[in-house]
Amino acid sequence: MNAIQFDNVVKRYGKVDALRGVTFSVGKGEMFGLIGPDGAGKTTAIRAICGLLHVDEGTVRVLGKDPVKQHREVTATVGYLSQRFSLYGDLSIDENIAFFAEIHGVRDFHGRRDRLLDMTQLTKFRGRLADQLSGGMKQKLALACTLVHEPQVIVLDEPTTGVDPVSRREFWKLLSQFLAQGITILTSTPYLDEAERCSRIALLHEGKVLALDQPGKLRAGLAGTLFEVVVAAPREALDKLTARKEISSAQVFGDRLHVWIDHGDARAAEQTVAAAMNAAGIAATSTRPIVPSLEDVFIARLGHGSRATEGTESSELRS
Repeated sequence: MNAIQFDNVVKRYGKVDALRGVTFSVGKGEMFGLIGPDGAGKTTAIRAICGLLHVDEGTVRVLGKDPVKQHREVTATVGYLSQRFSLYGDLSIDENIAFFAEIHGVRDFHGRRDRLLDMTQLTKFRGRLADQLSGGMKQKLALACTLVHEPQVIVLDEPTTGVDPVSRREFWKLLSQFLAQGITILTSTPYLDEAERCSRIALLHEGKVLALDQPGKLRAGLAGTLFEVVVAAPREALDKLTARKEISSAQVFGDRLHVWIDHGDARAAEQTVAAAMNAAGIAATSTRPIVPSLEDVFIARLGHGSRATEGTESSELRS
C-alpha cells in the first residue's frame, strides 16, 4: 500500500480546473516533490491530501484512507505545514509546541518536544515568542509543531519560500534526518535545486502532470543534444537562431542561450550549431554541450509549440 495515492483527480473552482486528471503515488518512506509555478495546482493537491477539500472526480487515499470521510484518522497520521507561518506569535516556542500537542491529544510530549528542539537547534530559544523569530527559525518551529504527534506522513506546502539560502539548506538537512527515520515526505516547491533532493517528482502545469519520474531520469529522457551558447547579446541572437530550421528550440537563460538540436550524436549536433551560428552571423564567446537541468525539462515538456522561450533565470518556476 502506498502512503499517498491520487487516481485521475479533478478539482474545479467554478470554470477553472485546478487539477485535471492528476495521477501519482508516493511510496512509504519516500520523499516526493510536486514541482511547478504558482497556479500549477500544487496547493490544491496538498489540501486534497489533508482532507481540507472535496475533489470533483477521482480518488485520493492517504495510508489507504479517504482523507475527507476518514478525516480524524488521517489527521492523526499526517503532519501538515502550510505555505504561510500559521503558529501563534504571542506564544513562546515551548507554548506553541504544547498547544499543537494538545490539539492532537498527545499527553506525554515533553521528551518528543525536547528531541525536536535539539534537532532544530531551537533549545536555547524555547522561551522566545514566535513573532520574535527569524523566517528560518519560524519554519523550524512550524516543523517541530508538525511532528510533535509523530506522524507517519508529513506534507509541506512550499516550506522554504521566502527563507534565506542558509536556512533553506538547514531545513532540508532536517528533512533528510526525518526521512532516515522512515517518515514519508511530500513537499511542493518552485525551487528546482530543491526538486533534485526528491527521489521522484511530478512536474505540474495548469493542473496537469507534465512528467513524473526520478529527476535524473527526466533529464536523461530528453531527446537530442543541449548546448550552452555564450554571446554578447543573447536576446538578439535568440531571434536569429530560432529562424534557422536546423535549430529545434532555443531559450534565454540569464546571459546565455540554451540551444536544442535533435541530433543525439554530439559531434553532428555541434557541427549543426556552429553552422547555424555562422549562417546567422552570430559570434559566440563559447559553445559547449551541457546536461539538461530540470528547468530545461520543464520548458521542453510544456510543448507550447513556440521555438523561442525565455528561461526563468533563477532556477525558480514562478508564473
